[in-house]
Amino acid sequence: MKRIAFHDREKEIKEIRAILDAEPSLITFVYGPINSGKTTLIRYLIEQLPEEYTIFYINLRTKFLSSYDDFIESLFEMEMETDGAKRKRKETLAELVSSATKVVAGIPINKEFLDYVFKDNKPKNAFSYIIKLFEEVKATGKQPVLILDELQKIGDVNVNGSLIYELFNFFIDLTKELHLCHVFAVSSDSLFIEQVYSEAMLQGRSRHLLVDDFNEVATMDFLDRYNFSDKEKTVAWEYCGGNPIYLVELVNCEYREEKVKEMLVLRTGEINQRIKVLKIVNKKILFEDEEIELKYENITRILDEFSDEESYAYEMITPEIAYLVRENILFVDSVRRIIKPQSRLNLLAIREVMKNA
Repeated sequence: MKRIAFHDREKEIKEIRAILDAEPSLITFVYGPINSGKTTLIRYLIEQLPEEYTIFYINLRTKFLSSYDDFIESLFEMEMETDGAKRKRKETLAELVSSATKVVAGIPINKEFLDYVFKDNKPKNAFSYIIKLFEEVKATGKQPVLILDELQKIGDVNVNGSLIYELFNFFIDLTKELHLCHVFAVSSDSLFIEQVYSEAMLQGRSRHLLVDDFNEVATMDFLDRYNFSDKEKTVAWEYCGGNPIYLVELVNCEYREEKVKEMLVLRTGEINQRIKVLKIVNKKILFEDEEIELKYENITRILDEFSDEESYAYEMITPEIAYLVRENILFVDSVRRIIKPQSRLNLLAIREVMKNA
């Protein structure tokens, strides 16, 4: 398998570096369609940062989160100190910080501090511990950076009200109030971002960085690296646009024209199934705390907009739009207030489905 080099994110990297070079002041949302390269960008950037930063990177993608305890446990990493054949507990914050490398996969903690965090089953215990730890990091001359990837997974976790409200008010403390730590919240679910924005009162306290598919110039440059013929480049752009994951799939495929057509047939079938099933099943979706029955006619009316357009502006999110987003068919850019398919391939698949709707 070919090794795929990191490609064309200079604009985003420059913007994030400018954020990191300044005093922490705002929460940064990194968002974009699925498979647009958000995590790849973050991981590449982490590797490039100098030693003056200590990055606490937590990816919630593989975490099972059904409760407050699950979420809190996902933040922390138990630390032990190896001394020959013996393992000695790190007893102080300073000891925990001293062993931290540039990138830490979780907030380091020992058993005693963990008992404190969970003793009242309240977010404030965990958050006060993290603040003290970050203050210790800062005292060593390093800048703490907290990155939570796939953060939308906390959307359904509640304890004594909304964990979202508690968590983002904590992030406000870290950034705008204490100027202690840079906070990046990474998500492919912009409906979650809109939910956070309304529930956590983030007006004037956050910024948004869109990581989208490559444009045509960047896509052609990428394909040139892997010796695509002119015909292969034309077909790749026509079917896949600049979606990194699809382009990588084509790089690793010998028969590229056949592959893109196969990908379209497969995606068309998947979308057709998710839409046509509404004709025979009374499917409901939880929307604004109410169960709303989805109507096939309303779904097809939304998708029919893409028969002639690649995106369009919206006034409000409806249950049908929320369903299509959750099924990874559409992407809502709640910052720019537009709706579009998750990728070029999705756009073509939607158009095929609507021919027989």
